[in-house]
Amino acid sequence: MTATTAAPAVTTATVTASGQHGAYRVLWMHAPSIAAGVRPGEFVNVMVEPGFLRRPFSVYRVDRVEGTVAIAFDAIGPGTEWLGARASDDALDVVGPLGHGFDVPDDPGCALLVGGGYGTAALVFLAEQLADRGGQVHAVLGGRSAERVFTDDTLNEVSASVAIVTDDGSMGKRGIVTDPIPSLVARFRPRAIYACGPNPMLAALGHLGGTLGVPTHLAVEEFMACGLGVCWTCVVPITVDGQVKHHRCCTEGPVFDGGSLAWA
Repeated sequence: MTATTAAPAVTTATVTASGQHGAYRVLWMHAPSIAAGVRPGEFVNVMVEPGFLRRPFSVYRVDRVEGTVAIAFDAIGPGTEWLGARASDDALDVVGPLGHGFDVPDDPGCALLVGGGYGTAALVFLAEQLADRGGQVHAVLGGRSAERVFTDDTLNEVSASVAIVTDDGSMGKRGIVTDPIPSLVARFRPRAIYACGPNPMLAALGHLGGTLGVPTHLAVEEFMACGLGVCWTCVVPITVDGQVKHHRCCTEGPVFDGGSLAWA
């Protein structure tokens, strides 16, 4: 089943909750028009403190009944620090839903989800949809340290298994998030691998999926200025009919077929 994106629109969203989640921030917004039509893997573009460009954030959680959506982010600069300081009832200028998200099959079978850092947040909504359609979900979560692993109760509930890997061994097994993939593929025979995280991780997964014969669907992280396909600052190299072309992460992506990404 191909994801159908709702028409994006500018909306004034009201913050309903904001809090710390390990090393990251999670912010809930009341935005009924976005909540009604957003699909897994799509994102919103949020206006931060005046003087800064909008910031793109994958949608983490959705409550269609309450009309709310959540985003997760790392407050590492003036813009995201400002956003992290927003409190209940604050208003935010938000555009969404945007992008081409994950195509969720009607019969997903077994799926392997791989999240690096807060990239895991982009997979939680997907995991719910896969499970709702009878899919069996297995997840691998990674981070530099325990506080950098993005854990989620909903993901735990809908997943048949969750493996955790950290660079320093402070949570789960020591290593990198791609380490357990070959054994998990051999054990569970997933029909597809879905992933979001740092681009080096995604590049490694794209190559690994090709080697293992498993399709990969990768939510790519790129800097975006407009988020609407106008400025072309977020292009990624894609192989089309044997030629490398550049596709916009904000419109053709952020989710791409890992086998088509022309990363070194």
